[in-house]
Amino acid sequence: MRGLDTPVKEIRRKVFTEVAKVGFESTAETLRQDIEAIPYRIVEESPKYRDSIYRERAVASERVRLAMGMSLRPENRAVHLTAGIEASNIDEKYYEPPLMQVIPSACAACAPNKYEVSNMCKGCVAHPCMLVCPKGAISMVDGKSHIDQSKCIKCGKCKSVCPYDAIAKKERPCERACGVKAITSDSQGRASIINDNCVSCGMCMVSCPFGAISDKSQIFQLAHALNEGIEIIAEVAPAFIGQFGDDVTPRKFKAALLELGFSQVYEVALGADIGAISEAHHYATKVHTKELPFLLTSCCPSWSVLAKKYFPDIIDNVSQELTPMVATARKIKQEHPNAKVVFIGPCASKKLEASRRTVRSDVDFVITFEELYGMFDAKNIDLTKFEGDSSLHNATGAGRGYAVAGGVASAIEACLKEYYPDIPVHIEHAEGLADCKKILALAKAGKMNGCLIEGMGCPGGCMAGAGTNEPPKKTARLLKKFVDTSTHKLPDKELEEIQLD
Repeated sequence: MRGLDTPVKEIRRKVFTEVAKVGFESTAETLRQDIEAIPYRIVEESPKYRDSIYRERAVASERVRLAMGMSLRPENRAVHLTAGIEASNIDEKYYEPPLMQVIPSACAACAPNKYEVSNMCKGCVAHPCMLVCPKGAISMVDGKSHIDQSKCIKCGKCKSVCPYDAIAKKERPCERACGVKAITSDSQGRASIINDNCVSCGMCMVSCPFGAISDKSQIFQLAHALNEGIEIIAEVAPAFIGQFGDDVTPRKFKAALLELGFSQVYEVALGADIGAISEAHHYATKVHTKELPFLLTSCCPSWSVLAKKYFPDIIDNVSQELTPMVATARKIKQEHPNAKVVFIGPCASKKLEASRRTVRSDVDFVITFEELYGMFDAKNIDLTKFEGDSSLHNATGAGRGYAVAGGVASAIEACLKEYYPDIPVHIEHAEGLADCKKILALAKAGKMNGCLIEGMGCPGGCMAGAGTNEPPKKTARLLKKFVDTSTHKLPDKELEEIQLD
């Protein structure tokens, strides 16, 4: 479903728009009433997607709470929609885990992983499905194949040999998308997230066709702060290219952000440039000298959390360099110590990275491109109408290339070849949590010694993050053009000496 303008995406955007409007326009006296009205503005007079208008509004209400930065309400006791709003009606509200949450009233209780015979079965004489089943789980019932679920081990051999493709593999889309097996079932068969396993990549959220999984947002708090006239500087991830339409150039995008109320706009690719130089130096002085067996990049928070949570033995191999988001924020705070900083990007897990105690003083807000679109809508800002006085000139093509899978490793490799030409470079990269786990297992087993290993939690990299708006393949092509036309291709080696502590 990635890149399709589905009703789920439309609903989410309506919620973000309405919540942003509340942040921009509501007063202390009208706040509760304005929030309570949102589900009635979003849901029409008759149900469009659910079995009743009451359920549809109930789902919308929970979406509003998450968009306000609040947790879902319990199902077993009465809690008002605006309960706890005092804790959200502030300029700064950090995300509190769990970030990803399943809205119970929205979940369709999809069948967990199993194989099932469909009505395409012809009851053929050969019965190849019966012959290949290692557990004797398949028999003929009323002339058709039948699978005894109590015996089935879900090996899929029956499906592979059926000449009519009459055996379907049923699994939850959210469960299939999760590379760390963090999706399970509650007592009513609905999806439930095992928070200890989850690394907050958001792939379950974008894969659920019912929109039953959502993350918390800071758009209300950010809109409120902008409305108060607080100095807020935007740092924008390079994946912004193409997210707001083909005709929205970097110049137009920057102008629209200034119109929204931000005082200045920086490229997060500046921090990526700093990181590329630093990690090239780290590889040359640590891995090449065999002080470390291999080096893991650190810019993807889901990848880093995956490595630290599931492979604690190799934590020392995770780069200690600041992520591009944090490096850029620290650079901004050095130049503008009284300003607040908002990271705008494609990533859901950046929300929790910014909440970590060591980073809090640098990144004050995190929102996604999807959420930003709602903020533009709330202020009736048409990005195509802006021209702007200047474009973005903080970074090089190397840093901007971080947004696609393989881009981080390519930037570091290019820096190594330029500044350490006598050092051989061995690059590996993985995208998607399942593949990331595999490559980390190989590294732990000593199969990746001498390598620089880049990991991206989202298949396709940041351009395919959970908070993006457009098809990843399309935006990746636009990013390549942006990288290729960059005035400077590589960061200056002097960036390595910038002090960001």
